[in-house]
Amino acid sequence: MAKQMKVDEYGNHSITSLKGADRVRLRPGVIFGSDGIEGCQHSMFEILSNSIDEAREGYGKVIEVVRYVDRSIMIKDRGRGIPLDYNPKEDRFNWELVFCELYAGGKYKNNAGENYEFSLGLNGLGSCATQYSSEYMDVTVFRDGFKYELHFEKGENIGGLQKEKCSYENTGTTIKWKPDIEVFTDISIPLEYYQTVLKKQAVVNSGLTFKLYDEESGEHFEYCYENGIVDYVKEISKDRGLTEVQFYETSTRGKDREDKPEYKVKMQIAFCFNNEINLLEYYHNSSFLEHGGAPDKAVKNAFIYEIDRCLKQRGKYNKDEAKITFQDIEDSLILVTNSFSTVTSYENQTKKAITNRFIQEAMTDFLKQQLEVYFIENKVESDKVIEQVLVNKRSRETAERTRINIKKKLSGSVDISNRVKKFVDCRTKDTSKRELYIVEGDSALGACKLGRDAEFQAIMPVRGKILNCLKAEYDSIFKNEIIVDLLKVLGCGVEIKSKHNKDLHTFDMDNLRWDKIIICTDADVDGFQIRTLILAMLYRLVPSLIQAGKVYIAESPLFEINTKSKTYFAYSEKEKVMITAKISGKYTIQRSKGLGENEPEMMWETTMNPASRRLIQVTPDEAEKTEAVFDLLLGENLPGRKLFIEENGFKYMDMIDVS
Repeated sequence: MAKQMKVDEYGNHSITSLKGADRVRLRPGVIFGSDGIEGCQHSMFEILSNSIDEAREGYGKVIEVVRYVDRSIMIKDRGRGIPLDYNPKEDRFNWELVFCELYAGGKYKNNAGENYEFSLGLNGLGSCATQYSSEYMDVTVFRDGFKYELHFEKGENIGGLQKEKCSYENTGTTIKWKPDIEVFTDISIPLEYYQTVLKKQAVVNSGLTFKLYDEESGEHFEYCYENGIVDYVKEISKDRGLTEVQFYETSTRGKDREDKPEYKVKMQIAFCFNNEINLLEYYHNSSFLEHGGAPDKAVKNAFIYEIDRCLKQRGKYNKDEAKITFQDIEDSLILVTNSFSTVTSYENQTKKAITNRFIQEAMTDFLKQQLEVYFIENKVESDKVIEQVLVNKRSRETAERTRINIKKKLSGSVDISNRVKKFVDCRTKDTSKRELYIVEGDSALGACKLGRDAEFQAIMPVRGKILNCLKAEYDSIFKNEIIVDLLKVLGCGVEIKSKHNKDLHTFDMDNLRWDKIIICTDADVDGFQIRTLILAMLYRLVPSLIQAGKVYIAESPLFEINTKSKTYFAYSEKEKVMITAKISGKYTIQRSKGLGENEPEMMWETTMNPASRRLIQVTPDEAEKTEAVFDLLLGENLPGRKLFIEENGFKYMDMIDVS
């Protein structure tokens, strides 16, 4: 008796295949690389690619795109129009092959020179896959004296091919569709994506005009680069380059392997060197290669080889100095390559990298030859280039040494009390209660240590005036013992915004050991300057602490007003007048001593007791104004600082001890 199979048992009956539209609708990520917004964007690019291929073949110089409010899309070209009628060779209508059959199209014999020699939409997937993944799609074609129309809904054709005699101004194809939210998790393609893609296509398809209309904003955009990548590199460089724009172009033929067919390759390379801006972009058959592949490897190999050779020939390396890396070149390089081939090996359908071995080898050899000639024939420019590359290299090496140095200094055990001189920790480990007082000098340390609540208040003394962090280089900053000790005590790492010091960015708010960081200095000129320098340090190295409202200034009283029964503290001239007006008997007034001369009880009452102290929270509300003031007082603007002192110095004369 045959064994009866259980319903949930895995067997021959378990294997199924997806058919028709389900091949895309149920697995969009296989074709488009994602079922999210990236996949939806790629589906749009597939339709755009077909129009670009037509235009590049010489049919139509204008492509129009509309982004509708409901997230539907329209792409219109002035090409020859997609053939949609009956195909006797395939015994089917062409519209079925193009819009309902994966791996069907007119671009498979491009290497034989029949049509679409350098095609962007080569895999025969785009039109069909996008149709399958749409809520609806309407296709209108003008060609052969007819108007052809198709309508699809959720991958199914409705009504067949509609054909009628028609007069028209231009042949061409118009496709309007709406990506299906049942297929993609997100269909809200942002305007910026359209703008970026169309601009890039204008760059690599010289002379083509891309018109974009955004129904949501009512804005029109137009992109056209008559001279292609040369105009684009000039635009990026903004006429501030170290060198003029160089442009190289060639064609060749070759194979990826001996047993593979020979194919044709065209390549264009435009570049210049620039101190302020850098950019690397690679395109192949008009597709932007986000991950590069073969062209990226070719550019790196050629530039390293030729610039290193030039540095050696001109004796620019120091004795035993390490060889340059591509990063040292890239930091000052604006380069765009635009290559085409009749056979292309993409890493996957999303076309973000190509793997053709011959393209890599041919581009490497061609670029080496051109660079060698360029460096020989343009001695003044090439000297600038190699000097700048050396500057980049040595800056990178300094940054790496600094990174290793600061990593060593800031790493270690959590018990910082044994690693930081004169730091006095508190008992609680609850970071929501812990307070760090940054105080001025050892004498203030003694008074604050005796006056504090040791349960939750810690003391970190600053010995003298710290380095001005707004003016100093990072390597100087991290050689400063006081600053490094402060960073150790804070525990949250540092925030670095320098090009060569990205690896130094170790900031993590979760590692901050304190709820409040309180700057506590004397109420005199020196105290105010030390306070400003500490704030400048925090602003430069850990600005997120200010953004998060973690930084405070402890106000110190300016005057002690003593009566027989009570002592009053005034924090300003105005407050002194108000207090003395209310006292009926005799009193004495004296200027408050420095923090180090105060009794512990007074320190607790005036500066450290949460119930009676006065704290000023440093807020980010006026960040730009704060930065301008820091730059004025501590930066390179010497004329501005002199003018500020001349106009405002009299306001602070009462703070200067002239006795």
